Amino acid sequence: MTAAAHHPPSARSVTRRPGRISLPMDVWRRRLLIAIVVTYVTILVLAPIAALISGALADGIGAVVRALSQPDVLSAFWRTLSIALITVVVHSICGTALAWVLVRHRFPGRWLLNGLIDLPFAVSAVVVGYMLLLLFGRTSLLAPVLQALNLKVAFALPGMILATLFVTLPFMVRELIPVLKEFGVEQEQAAATLGASGWQTFWLVTFPALRWGFIYGLTLTFARALGEFGAVLVIGGGVQGRTETATLYIFRALDERQYVGAYSAALVLGLISLAIVLGSDLLRQKEK
Repeated sequence: MTAAAHHPPSARSVTRRPGRISLPMDVWRRRLLIAIVVTYVTILVLAPIAALISGALADGIGAVVRALSQPDVLSAFWRTLSIALITVVVHSICGTALAWVLVRHRFPGRWLLNGLIDLPFAVSAVVVGYMLLLLFGRTSLLAPVLQALNLKVAFALPGMILATLFVTLPFMVRELIPVLKEFGVEQEQAAATLGASGWQTFWLVTFPALRWGFIYGLTLTFARALGEFGAVLVIGGGVQGRTETATLYIFRALDERQYVGAYSAALVLGLISLAIVLGSDLLRQKEK
């Protein structure tokens, strides 16, 4: 046996494999990837926000205050917030129940129900508004029933709420389903064996585990409700002072060349949504 068999070759004598990446090249690739991601986010998010700030402040802060303090603008914002809050309340209850049923129960047609939840992602918001108009309009099949009940849905607040509920349906459900699946049923079963009722088990055992999924679902639902445009335009009509939301005001202001008002309202909506999303993320980081 030769000496080479007793002594393995040193690290310096090992031939580098052809496909191996050196450390400096790996560092530059990471930096390039980070630069691409930062540029991508900057173009899609930060640049529009900067453009809104520049447009809103073109005539000074006083012009912004005057534009946002007009009665029709304030009315549009209060209407938007009202619709968003109602949407959040409904989905916090019904969305949680829907996610619970899909995860915990098996029944015929479950796959169809699960698929229909994602329908708002695939259907245009304008089509949603048109479908609601066909259902609740003056010449619709439900028109006689609505007239008998003296209830107005189309071109009124109820229709706008229904449209917003539809387009925001998936967010709460899709946030809670993975959390429920990961949580399992062992702790719920243990609570039941100790004598806890169904509501006690949910509030004391299940809901704490769903907390952050629930918060994120509410956050996304609220932000999406604030920015809804197409569906509420078709079903609400955008009547100034009656069915005009903040997004519809922005559309009207741009059409009437009231650029400061449009930029200011858009900036306020964007900052509210950004603050809600970042706030929920910061709360989660502190919790960890």
